[in-house]
Amino acid sequence: MPRRVFDFDTPDRFVAGVIGEPGARAFYLQARQGGALVSIGLEKTQVAALAGRMSELLDTVEGLSGELPPGVTHDDQPLEEPTVELFRVGLMALAWDATAEQIVIEAQPLGDEPELGAPSDQAPVAPDLFRVRVEPARARDFIRRAAVLIAAGRPACPFCGQPLEATGHFCPKTNLN
Repeated sequence: MPRRVFDFDTPDRFVAGVIGEPGARAFYLQARQGGALVSIGLEKTQVAALAGRMSELLDTVEGLSGELPPGVTHDDQPLEEPTVELFRVGLMALAWDATAEQIVIEAQPLGDEPELGAPSDQAPVAPDLFRVRVEPARARDFIRRAAVLIAAGRPACPFCGQPLEATGHFCPKTNLN
């Protein structure tokens, strides 16, 4: 199948979001630019890792404002419909474009083996590619929103750290056999 590249150079929106209730949530990255809307599925740990790495990257870049541009508010809206998973994320990459002063996020599907050297966007056969470029203020808002999503999950057991279920929990730390 030919390579599909979904490139969002100036997205109107780039967010992490969830569908479902804690314990049965599906996590997504979603980007919209004009009439183009793309949603890709990923794990909660991948959202946390992406937000953490974005924060570290922004902390190392000096002299950039983390303030949202005038007239732009924090994005706390749900994912846009239809939320159709284009692919499940396997590989992610994060980079800083110093010329444009933007963070570049790239994701490729799960199960596609990485090739030696990065394939070009025009490569006839290569894994699909989802690429988003965001300025620091929007990246900070992404990080803030991701932290809220992650914290909204099931509470952790104080002994073993595993998620507590409403129906009970077998804690290996309290098994005294």
